[in-house]
Amino acid sequence: MSAPARGRVTELAYNYVRDGILHGRIPPGTVLAEHDVATAIGSSRTPVRHALTRLHQEGLLELGARRQLIVRGFAPEHRAEVRVLREALESVSVARACETMTGDEADELRLNLLRQRRTALEEREDDFIDLDEEFHLAIAQAARLPLLEGFLRQLREFVRLGRIGSRRPTAVLLQVVAEHERLLDAIEARDLDAAHDALIDHLGASYEMPSALDEVAEDEEEIRRPLREAAHQIRVPLGSERRGDENRVATADEIEL
Repeated sequence: MSAPARGRVTELAYNYVRDGILHGRIPPGTVLAEHDVATAIGSSRTPVRHALTRLHQEGLLELGARRQLIVRGFAPEHRAEVRVLREALESVSVARACETMTGDEADELRLNLLRQRRTALEEREDDFIDLDEEFHLAIAQAARLPLLEGFLRQLREFVRLGRIGSRRPTAVLLQVVAEHERLLDAIEARDLDAAHDALIDHLGASYEMPSALDEVAEDEEEIRRPLREAAHQIRVPLGSERRGDENRVATADEIEL
C-alpha cells in the first residue's frame, strides 16, 4: 500500500472510531482491538494502529491495566477541568472576535442559530449538538486564532463525550439558543464586557445543569437504599451472589463495532 493510500485508510479508521465514541456507539470502557477495527473497515492492522495511537494522544482512549487501549470514561473531575479550560480559551476567542468578526461571519452565525432553534423544537438533540459545536468553533475562526481553534476543537470532543447518554428537554435547548443569541449580540456590538459576561453565564448554566444520567443514578439510589437497609437487618449482603464481576472489562470478542 502506498503512503497516500495508507494515510487515507488511517484517516478512515480514525474517523470511524472517533465518531463511534463521540456518538455513543462505542461506550466508555470498551476495549479497542486493532483486529476488530480493521475487520470492521476492511483494512490491515497497521493504519488502524496509527489511528488508535492518535486517538490515545488526543485523550479519547487510555491504557488499561493490561496495556490495551480502552475508551476513556468521563469522570466528574474531567467535567470540572473541561469547564475551566473552556472559560479560559473561549474568553480569549470571544474577546478577539469582538474586534475581528465580519458582518458576513455574524450572518452565518445567525443562520446557525435559526437551525439550532429548529432542531430544538424538533427534538433532534444530536443535530443540535453539532450546531452548538459549529457555533463555538465559528467564533474562534472569526477571531483569526487558528491554534486556539484547534485546541477548542479537541476540547469540544470532551464536551460531547460528557453528554453521551443524556437528553435535554426542548425548553433547555431553547434556553441554550437564547444564551447563544445574547453572546452573538454582544460580539456584534463590539461590547467586550457584555460578551464575556454572556459567555461565562452560558458556560455556567451548561455545567450546572444535571444530566439525565445523574438523575437516573439518583433515582436508582433512592430505590436501592431501603433495600440495602432491609438486607442489613437480616444480615444478608445485597447482591452477594455475583460479587467480583461488576467491573469486568469486555474482551475484544465481546465487542461489536
